[in-house]
Amino acid sequence: MKPVLQVALDLLNADRALAIAHDAVTGGADWLEAGTPLIKSEGMDIIRQLREAFPEKTIVADMKTMDTGALETEMAAKAGADIISILAAADDATIRDASASARKYGAKLMIDLIGAPTMIQRAQQVEKLGAAYLCIHIGIDEQMQGKKPLTLLKNLVQNTTLPVGVAGGLNSETVPEVVKAGAQIIIVGGAITKAKNVTEATRTIKKTIQEKKPTKTVLFKKYEKTELHAAFMMVSTPNISDAMHKQGALQGIRPIQPGYHIAGQALTVRTIDGDWAKPIQAIDKADKGTVLVVDVNKGKTAVWGELATWSAKLHGLQGVVIDGAVRDYDDLLKIKFPIFSRYIVPNAGEPKGLGEIGAEITCGNQPIQTGDWIIGDDSGVVVVPQKIAQEIARTVSVRKSKRVDHLVRSLN
Repeated sequence: MKPVLQVALDLLNADRALAIAHDAVTGGADWLEAGTPLIKSEGMDIIRQLREAFPEKTIVADMKTMDTGALETEMAAKAGADIISILAAADDATIRDASASARKYGAKLMIDLIGAPTMIQRAQQVEKLGAAYLCIHIGIDEQMQGKKPLTLLKNLVQNTTLPVGVAGGLNSETVPEVVKAGAQIIIVGGAITKAKNVTEATRTIKKTIQEKKPTKTVLFKKYEKTELHAAFMMVSTPNISDAMHKQGALQGIRPIQPGYHIAGQALTVRTIDGDWAKPIQAIDKADKGTVLVVDVNKGKTAVWGELATWSAKLHGLQGVVIDGAVRDYDDLLKIKFPIFSRYIVPNAGEPKGLGEIGAEITCGNQPIQTGDWIIGDDSGVVVVPQKIAQEIARTVSVRKSKRVDHLVRSLN
């Protein structure tokens, strides 16, 4: 089977879905999928509309059927679907009945392996039950955590004779690798449906399928851990706060000088008012690109100044965030190093050596652990917990893409 491009219309509105479908077909889409959200919102009528609008195209109904296999397959087939999805987690009897119904009404079954614990074994079982296609599906929630289908795909292709489809956050950078790994149905959603120019986005992805060569993308990108610094540097702290539902902002912490944008992983320091020993020690322990985050419990005696700033800059730190006080303000401005703090004062304390490096701290009323992502700019500082950093990078990228698209549309 020659690789085909299936465009997943995971939308809620029929008119919008049909408009996007027209643009996608113009760009070279082979199959059109009525996504599960769209079917739940518009019912079988959206399948009828797609069939009427695109009589020569393969229409996929992503029913995700779990029960009443024969009935739901009949409904979708009579509405005009060529391919109907059934969950691999469904009972054998459900899949068997759905297969019989599909044959009766001239349709085929695609078995969605999402959540299947023994994927290879289940794929071989559903093939015997009458499946025509298989689909490796990395769900949206899993995509946000950085999961990818490539390893699963390679194993599945080697252990089945059925054409295999792949869904799960694919874009023009990742499509070629799944084609090379054996995928024959390339299922793309947001990278096409959320693009400013759907036709051009479809054409680009179709080209990457045919040539098996990636094309760089910025919008709707799935960020690897190694790409998070670049991802967070493309967005502002308000963007990130919005993506985190107004969480993560460090209260009362401000830049001492405007014009800086930093993003890096935290090395945490806990000390007491005026005790600058641990912050200085932490500079030597920090890796290049680290953001030093210091909890002084809002103490008003400086634990940071000119010499510490020079040292941090020479060690290649991204910046320093202090829930406490700094001094030597005039000199700090000349050094040009990103510093965010609660207070600026003239008086400094003494190096008593109390506190910890690397422990969980509280800064700006936010809990922060070493390894969490710290992003700062003129609006302030936000913390993104390390365990959800890929999810937030993805979310904020999509949100910014929508804002840019809306702005462009309003200007036009």
